[in-house]
Amino acid sequence: MEKVTDYFGSMVFDERVMKAVLSEKVYKSLKRTIDRGTPLDISVANAVAEAMKEWAIGKGATHYTHWFQPETGLTAEKHDSFISPAPDGRVIMEFSGKELIKGEPDASSFPSGGLRATFEARGYTAWDPTSYAFIKDGTLYIPTAFCSYTGEALDKKVPLLRSMDALNRQALRILKLFGNDTVKCVKTSVGPEQEYFLIPQELYAQRKDLIMTGRTLYGAMPPKGQEMEDHYFGAIKTKVKEYMADLDKELWKLGILAKTKHNEVAPAQHELAPIYSTTNIAADQNQLTMEVMQKIAQRHGLVCLLHEKPFAGVNGSGKHNNWSISTDTGVNLLSPGETPYENAQFLLFLAAVIKAVDDYQDLLRLSVATAGNDHRLGANEAPPAVISMFLGDELTAVLEAIENDTPYNGGEKEKMQLGVDVLPKFSKDSTDRNRTSPFAFTGNKFEFRMLGSSNSISCANIHLNAAVAESLKQFADVLEKADDFKTALHQLIKNTIKEHKRIIFNGNGYDDTWIAEAEKRGLLNLRTTADAMPRLCDEKNVRMLTSHGVFTEAEIYSRRDIMLENYTKSVNIEAITMIDMARKEIIPAVSRFAGDVAKAVSAKTAVANVACKYEKKLVTELSDLIDKMDEASSDLEKAVADLKVIPESVEASAFVRDSLLPKMEVLRSFADKAETMTSEEYWPFPTYDKLLFGVE
Repeated sequence: MEKVTDYFGSMVFDERVMKAVLSEKVYKSLKRTIDRGTPLDISVANAVAEAMKEWAIGKGATHYTHWFQPETGLTAEKHDSFISPAPDGRVIMEFSGKELIKGEPDASSFPSGGLRATFEARGYTAWDPTSYAFIKDGTLYIPTAFCSYTGEALDKKVPLLRSMDALNRQALRILKLFGNDTVKCVKTSVGPEQEYFLIPQELYAQRKDLIMTGRTLYGAMPPKGQEMEDHYFGAIKTKVKEYMADLDKELWKLGILAKTKHNEVAPAQHELAPIYSTTNIAADQNQLTMEVMQKIAQRHGLVCLLHEKPFAGVNGSGKHNNWSISTDTGVNLLSPGETPYENAQFLLFLAAVIKAVDDYQDLLRLSVATAGNDHRLGANEAPPAVISMFLGDELTAVLEAIENDTPYNGGEKEKMQLGVDVLPKFSKDSTDRNRTSPFAFTGNKFEFRMLGSSNSISCANIHLNAAVAESLKQFADVLEKADDFKTALHQLIKNTIKEHKRIIFNGNGYDDTWIAEAEKRGLLNLRTTADAMPRLCDEKNVRMLTSHGVFTEAEIYSRRDIMLENYTKSVNIEAITMIDMARKEIIPAVSRFAGDVAKAVSAKTAVANVACKYEKKLVTELSDLIDKMDEASSDLEKAVADLKVIPESVEASAFVRDSLLPKMEVLRSFADKAETMTSEEYWPFPTYDKLLFGVE
């Protein structure tokens, strides 16, 4: 039997391969580029390209592609073969350092938010040597960044790398104040937990809404949903288990550290969780994971749904972003530690995160805002749209003691004075888990739970990194000027807690009273994408993001417009699909059933003088619903037409929120009611009970 250790990373050009196929000089030079960001010499690039090509060909590859992440939220690739013509009519296999470093895809058809005119087609992809190349389906995939001819970032990777660099610069300033000169680099790490649904392929093919939009736009709840809570962590069905085993193997070949798999709360819902990786690598691997998940599902006669809310009435799917900060010497800066030095340092970094989350609630909220995620946030399976932080009782008590200059009486009741007496040694997992909190401390990391299952994790981590970098910058500016570092440190942490404690909430985020309490605290409740996304261009956000070099001002405005256009277009497609299904499938099916019932009434009456009360009532109610569906479809059609003439993205998104979505809900309510009254044999597509319980 083939062992995992034998094939793990077998399709990845990782350090093991580099050491084996590169000269020591070339390998060391490439490592300096990867670890320290030193410029890559063209001679080194040529040597790496030649070795990479030979390795890839040996693995069966015939093509290469610069693999990038445009603002579509998906990945993009253009494949070129290694072949070049030889003088005698044969071909030779070539791949140069220039081809490795730079590609030139057409940039005109990717979203740019006005950064590029349609006729300005030139764009560049640039090799990201920190993320390993890999082979998939006979092609060498080279992770790259994507920018325009004039240098603007057109992807998610460039701003992510910039945000990581910003946090690194500010964190190093703080560490030097603690006397730590050995650390050369500080990086954020992420472990994104991925939730998804599996449904039978033959049923998916009969649902136009799933095909067009990724979610069911119609569907009445079945007799059983998730009420019994029997699916969560339950025994995994045979077909699903076979899929998961196949998925693990393919991911392991690609060097992706898939670790945990289990059933989630809703029927047909599951989860995969990896081991932590450096943030930009984790982002690449999560995008790749989603692609592989969907591809492997097809092998097993299944479809993998990654939409945040594919089924109304049961839990949607999120992607929990477990985020931490570590040094190149292996120190987790969000681990409480066991010495006064480490504890003081931990508390300062903790304070920086608290301040960042409070100051930039809007950025964190909009970083996860999509049309799909709007259906999930605030429901009883996901955090509310209000940003808050969970720290747990023990850590909250520590912060309260600092704020009030009182002894900390928890744990072993040791007296606490920051940086002088020993802070009580609370264990790594000193907090319970709060699944209702958007941003929860879980021992040595924060779990940002608001991301939707189809989201790129880059967006959330760009804004999280940038916000924490800003807090650390402000702290460093104060502490570097202090005459008495310990006194200034204590006062800084104390003031930060006092000013930002409103963001800390350890209770039940699902409770309606919390929303009222959050409003009293002055916290934002940006319920929809249309509410949240325009905040990206608020003056304080533009100032912060540009000051750290994460975005230019033009890039910020372009991203706002891209995301709002995506929101508007997504809902518009849903609305048109709903109209199409209502007119061509649902109304005709209900009409046929009502007509057949009416014929039965007529036949019964002709044969015997019977009342047929049930049948007559059914026909009357169905006829009324048919009229209401027709009227609601026309109403929705008019709203779709009205949307077309709104040119400005902010105004259009508000119209979608206030007009299109409510009209879609009205139409659905009539159709779902008709489903419960129509004979199953007449209903034109698979219902929820088949979709949710159809996998054996």
